[in-house]
Order: sequence, then C-alpha cells, then structure tokens
Amino acid sequence: MKLDFRPKLFDTLPGYGRATFVGDLSSGITVGVLALPLAMAFAIASGMSPTAGIWTAIVAGFLIAFLGGSRVQIGGPTGAFIPIVYAIVADHGVQNLLIATMMSGVLLFAMGALRLGNMIRFIPLSVVIGFTNGIAVVIFISQIKDFLGLQITDLPGEFFAKMGALTAALPGLHLPTVSLAVASLVILVAWNRQAVRTAWMRRLPGPLAVLIIMTAVNALIAFPVDTIGSRFGGIPQEIPAFGLPEMSLSTLGKLVAPAITIALLGAIESLLSARVADSQIDDRHDPNQELMAQGIANVAAPLFGGFAATGAIARTATNIRTGGRTPVAGIIHAGVLLAIVLALAPAASHIPLATLSAIVVIVSINMGEWHAFAPRELARYSLQYRTILLGTFFITVLFDLTLAVEIGMVLASLFFMYRMSDLTRIERIALPELAGAETQLRADGTPRILAYKLSGSLFFGAANKLENLLLMQDGHPDVVILDMDRVLSLDTTGLDILQTLHRNLQKRGAHLILCRLGSQPGSIVFRSGFLDRLGDDNITATLEEAVARARLLSGREPEIAYA
Repeated sequence: MKLDFRPKLFDTLPGYGRATFVGDLSSGITVGVLALPLAMAFAIASGMSPTAGIWTAIVAGFLIAFLGGSRVQIGGPTGAFIPIVYAIVADHGVQNLLIATMMSGVLLFAMGALRLGNMIRFIPLSVVIGFTNGIAVVIFISQIKDFLGLQITDLPGEFFAKMGALTAALPGLHLPTVSLAVASLVILVAWNRQAVRTAWMRRLPGPLAVLIIMTAVNALIAFPVDTIGSRFGGIPQEIPAFGLPEMSLSTLGKLVAPAITIALLGAIESLLSARVADSQIDDRHDPNQELMAQGIANVAAPLFGGFAATGAIARTATNIRTGGRTPVAGIIHAGVLLAIVLALAPAASHIPLATLSAIVVIVSINMGEWHAFAPRELARYSLQYRTILLGTFFITVLFDLTLAVEIGMVLASLFFMYRMSDLTRIERIALPELAGAETQLRADGTPRILAYKLSGSLFFGAANKLENLLLMQDGHPDVVILDMDRVLSLDTTGLDILQTLHRNLQKRGAHLILCRLGSQPGSIVFRSGFLDRLGDDNITATLEEAVARARLLSGREPEIAYA
C-alpha cells in the first residue's frame, strides 16, 4: 500500500497572498500569546514543569501545523491529557512518560499510514461525551491542591486516595493562596464576559490578561504564595538540549497501555477538533494526514523535554475567529511562543501557581457538555444511551480513562448487536392457492412447501432467531424457501445455520431454496462453497421462480399462476 503523505500546507500555498498572510499573522500572534498560560497551566496540572508545557506547544504546535491535514488546527498540550499524563508520571516517572509519548506517536503515525483516520468516527457520541465530562471533573479535582494552597507533597493519582489526601489536608488551606486564586477566577470570568462587548478586550485573551495582571500584582506586593520561580526555579531562557530519554526493554512492556491511551485520546481529540473547524471554515480535513502529523509531533516533542500533544479545540476556534485560514497561522503561533520564551522567560518566575490553577479550573468547566446530564435531556434518549453515557463518565472519574472507553465501547457494541438482532425478522409467507388443497399438504396434514421472508442482518447476535428455523415448528415440508431480499448482511454464524438447515432437510430427502440474495449474502454463499452444495438451481432470482422450483422438487407440476 502506497503511503499518501501530503500536508495541507502544500494545498494552501498556491494563490497565497498578502490578505491571507495578514489574517494568519494576526491570528498566529493572538493564539501564540493565548497558548503561553495554557501550556504552563496544563503542564503543571499534569505533574510536569511549565518549561515542558511551553516546549510541547512550540515543537508539537509547529509540526502539527506544518505537516497536518487541517488548514487551521492548532496543536499543543491540552486539558484532556492532564489526568492521563499525571497518572503516568505518578506511576512510571517523567522519563517513562516521554517514552510512552514517543510510543504513542509511532502508533498515531501507523494509524494514519494505514488509513484508519475515519475509524475514529465509529466511537459513539455517548462515549465521547461521557469521557470528556469525566476528564473535566478529574481536571477540576486535580486543581483543588494549588487553588487552596494545600500542603500535599505527593498527590495520589487514584481517585479515592486523592480525595482522602485532599480531605486530610483541607484544614491547612492557605488563605493568601485562596484569595489570589479567587481573585484570578473572578477577573478571568469578568474579562471573558466583557470581551464579548468590548473590541479592544477581545484582542487580549482572558487567560493572558489575568496572567499579566496577577503576575504584576504579585511582583509588586510579593504575596506569600507559590510561584513558578519558587517551585520550579523559573523558566530557562534558552532552547533545551536535544536528547533521547533513557529507555530499557524491561520498561517498554509496562508502557504499552499508557501509550495506547495517549494515542487513542490524541486521535479522538485532534480529529474532533478538526471536524469542528471544518464546519466553521467550510473545508474538509484529511484525517489520515492529521494522524500522521500528530504522530510525528509526539515523537519529536519528548526530544526537547515535551510530552503528549494533540489538536486543541479552544485554540483552534480562536485561530479561526481571529482570521487564521492556513497552516501558516499555526506556524506563526509556535514562533511567537519561541520568541516570548527567549525574550521574557525571567518574568515568568513571578507567575502565581494559584492563577494558573484558576485558568485550568475555567478550562475544566468549559470543556464539559454539562447540559447532556440534565434530567430532561437524559429523558429524551434511550436507556442504552444513558447507560453508556453515565457508565463512561463515572468510570473515567473513579477509575481510569482507558477502562472507561473500553467498557463504553463494549456496552455500545452489545447494545448495537441487541438492536440489530431485534430488527432481524423471520416471517412466514402465505403461498397462493396451488392446484388444490390436497396437492399442498402431506399425508399428515402439514404443508409440502414452506416459505419464509428474512429481513435484517443474519449474524451471530440473531442466531437464536435463525435457530428457530431448525426446529421446523410449522411441520416437515418437502421444500423450504427462504426469501432473502431484505437481508442486509450475512456472517459466518448465519451461514452455518443455513448450512445446518440444509443438512437437516437433506437427511429426510427435503430441499432448501434461497431466493433474491443480495450482493453481500450472495458473496459469502459463493465464497464459502455453500452454493456448490446447495446447487445452482436452488438459488433463484425471484420468489415466483422459487415456488416453481419447489413444486418441481415436491413432485408437482411447475406451471402455476402466482400473484
């Protein structure tokens, strides 16, 4: 299979002009300054240093824009990765997180190369909403420590242990930290609301505005609160050293599951973001190219100390809203971040962690689709939908995202099979009067010819319905006709039951006729060799021909008038 690797950037360059560049430049600068506080906040919430978050945004952001399959996708660290990355760091350490991220990059590239991008759309909406809202709750809980200034040396990753540690530390909340966090929260909410009505405020993203204001206040007053400088020693004003993380074969096996989790969530988030962007710019992204770009970005970012990255829905929406229309805007956004780090890194030492925590709290609230949990909204949908949605949500919060998605997909598959089985029908067909009642009945009074109309999917989930045919509760006819005009699909289990029915009929000298086979059922009947055993004459194009063939096999004249 030929590798189809064509970044969207190359499709947008022909006809690229001054007006497009001005829009890309404006949006690139805006998204670049917006990404700075988010990258630091997400990194700290994930158990990483703010430097790691910034360089993830720079390296991954550049590669996703340069090589991606979307015209406007902005990549970098996102809130959705916070619980996953935090758990991996807590269980395996930072070095193994970098290795798991690179492994996920290989998986993402392979998914794109094998053209599996469209497969992500098979994940049901109920599963996506369930784990997204679950992640939002996990992110919110993870910020309680820094928001309240609790003195917890090592916050556990597991839900019940984490809640126990937070509860035990709650009496020691730090009032200056709480005051700064609440003030940051109020300013951020007020800024975002006022920016809707004030043009100049829209030019400065709310997270950056509150970051500048609270950093300036803290630099002047020197509140007794944790800052980037006090906890992390500031942000180096230099490009990090390029290098491979230390790895050993003994640890790779333990990192397979975390790598799959990162790859799965990264694929879902990036393609969901790209689909939302498509609807806003009237374009169509290439999901396979996007996955390959995501894969390359996740392999490259750890080489500079970064971690997992994907498409960021909020930053992508901001890019579109401020005029970005080509991948050049994403490239400029990475360049702006690089310039800020090299020029203004020392000023970051005064940034209060409480302010970054407030930013993440707002992100967690905004990322959830909370209306989906309203009783009136839930009542509109089936029990199966509610079970999948709520099950995925609670498992994400209480246990693990990977387990939640796995169980959500299993439940969705089981409910789908049940529904498809329920739609499968086997109905008796009333044949027309033949040459008199005595020619239609056997000596025991049962019909010589029985006909059934099958509809739906004859698969393993509907095996119980097919098995009723084997019982022949309607008698012991000479010929059984199965009208399969409305059969959508036939799997090997359904085929096996048809073959068993044929063998049972053969044992007592009776016959099976299949009529009006569709393309898929006909294909499996032919490929399996069942056609040869059944006989060409016993597969007909119409029901009339099937009845004529049945009369011939039952010893009656084939000429009938069928209506």
